[in-house]
Amino acid sequence: MNIECRNSCQNRVKKLEMEMRVMEDTEIATDITPSLLPLTFALHNNNLQTHCSSCFSLLPSSPIHITPLLYCSPPCSAAHTFLLRLHHPALSHSSDLRAALLLLSRHRPSATSSRIAGLLSNRHKLTRHHLSDEVSETIRTGTRALATAITDLRGELAPNDAVLDEAECALCAVLTNAVEVQDKEGRALGIAVYGPAFSWINHSCSPNACYRFILNPPPPSQESKLRISPSFIRSSPDSQIDSGVCSITNQFQKEEEEQGYGPRLIVRSIKRIKKGQEVTIAYTDLLQSKAMRQSDLWSKYRFICCCERCSVVPFTYVDHVLQEISVSGGDFACSSSNYNLIKDTAERRLTDSVDDAISEYLVAGDPESCCEKLEKIPMQGLLDELDNIEETSHYKFMLHPLHYLSLNAYTTLASAYKFRASDILSTNSEIDQNQLEAFDMSRTSAAYSLLLATATHHLFNSESSLIASLANFWTGAGESLLYLARSSEWIKFVKSSLVASSVAKVKCSKCSLMDKFRACMCNGKIKNDDFENVSNEFLDCISNDATQKVWSFLIIGCHFLRSINNPIDSGWLVSTRSSRTTVDPGALAMKKSEPCEEQTCNDNTRIQIFQLGVHCLAYGGLLAAICYGHHSHLASYVEQILDDEE
Repeated sequence: MNIECRNSCQNRVKKLEMEMRVMEDTEIATDITPSLLPLTFALHNNNLQTHCSSCFSLLPSSPIHITPLLYCSPPCSAAHTFLLRLHHPALSHSSDLRAALLLLSRHRPSATSSRIAGLLSNRHKLTRHHLSDEVSETIRTGTRALATAITDLRGELAPNDAVLDEAECALCAVLTNAVEVQDKEGRALGIAVYGPAFSWINHSCSPNACYRFILNPPPPSQESKLRISPSFIRSSPDSQIDSGVCSITNQFQKEEEEQGYGPRLIVRSIKRIKKGQEVTIAYTDLLQSKAMRQSDLWSKYRFICCCERCSVVPFTYVDHVLQEISVSGGDFACSSSNYNLIKDTAERRLTDSVDDAISEYLVAGDPESCCEKLEKIPMQGLLDELDNIEETSHYKFMLHPLHYLSLNAYTTLASAYKFRASDILSTNSEIDQNQLEAFDMSRTSAAYSLLLATATHHLFNSESSLIASLANFWTGAGESLLYLARSSEWIKFVKSSLVASSVAKVKCSKCSLMDKFRACMCNGKIKNDDFENVSNEFLDCISNDATQKVWSFLIIGCHFLRSINNPIDSGWLVSTRSSRTTVDPGALAMKKSEPCEEQTCNDNTRIQIFQLGVHCLAYGGLLAAICYGHHSHLASYVEQILDDEE
């Protein structure tokens, strides 16, 4: 990817050469490239026995096995001849090295620049001698291993300087331009490097485009045209890039017609883009704080982002709350001469606490301990003295409810409670007490899923590039609510066995959300104004007494959630912070969920949960169709669930 530093005057001309701009006015939810084939690719080691080494799709029950690789079909197995070369013993531990070797087998580095196949290798920044971090060490050891494989394949005795130079250039190009290829569930399968049509797209922390992977090529009738081009082509259509490849104009015209192998990629607009405007994507997680984004970009690509979101002074509202830590107990900012140092120390302590709790769930497999610790942190914060700094002994440090650590906590709690419910039922599902306990866990999981979606939507109102994350969160909230509404444990609370979906309708008479979702799933299009209108309708429709009653039912037994009166109303962002400071720390340990209140557990409550779940799911599906297209897995998955409910 192009990682030329935006605030460097000496690189400004080079950057302008490598900007990608749209050639026509482009609406939101528009494919701006056809499906692009990679220049090089490689599965991660742990997927070599489960996925096709050519297209990355999941292997059938009887894959084509050609030692040592596996393929899903005869067309993919035709790639075996050149893919086999990648599995040299020296490269067996690294997908980056295998991808670099494949890149060298197809393209040679330029003799007069640090480019290969028209792509920036960035080696002059990644390999500076004074740098001794993990990336630099990876390049040094990887270059030696790659050079060894090259000389073996060429039948030479030992790597010379020229081979080492080629190896370093190719490896740096892979590290700079590769993207993680993900399956439909979001699991990382391997890496791929794409040509200039994708890799020349710059980064922004407020991007106007995103991308998706296609493991099975779409029919030709569904292919989009190429709507972007390098900025310099308009002024010099026959321009050459010093890379040993054909003219860039010809390359862009024929790129979609090339035959090859590997997972395909499509770039899609998530905002309205005017003709001639630069196309940008995100190279990092946009829900991180500015400091974390900058650190991530520097460690991987060696540049400091100076996009509009990062450059504005003071911080944008989103970046302010993503890192805000409040201090109570006195006029701390005025009384302390080490304010920034102490606040940074508090954030590190809070980060370590959240990370340790999440690790107990993900690594140690202890979701109960994880839930107990994570629910203490947003309520209790840090009460103890920081690293023997005496002046902090009387202060409390609290995370903002929209701090990125808070969002991580909500995400993990939703998953951990769901896991606990499943684990309880799998142990002994015949005992009534177990069923009730599992139901309570599912209810709390749904509450955290809904909280995560509404919190992120609040940020989305100020930063629309968060749409991809929002699609996943609203979909997750809808799934959790529908799962709860379908639960057989309702019979334990009410005498009636009424099924909510037999009474509640999927289509809402008060908003056009379902119609817009169905229309978008038919043609993959929605206008920006229509999207804004349906978003407002969606929020208006779920901001009612029924949703308030659902929330009151979901949060029974959870101390932290009970401090939030209404997650859809942004007022909870203030009330939660003020109420948490009065909580008795001795009462913060998570208790077993209280019995469900009889008067709130009825068929009407169940129907309201169902209807809210349908709204959340349909809105998440609409967002997914905008980001990834109406044929994408997430959008199709939502459509299938709603079809089943109807």
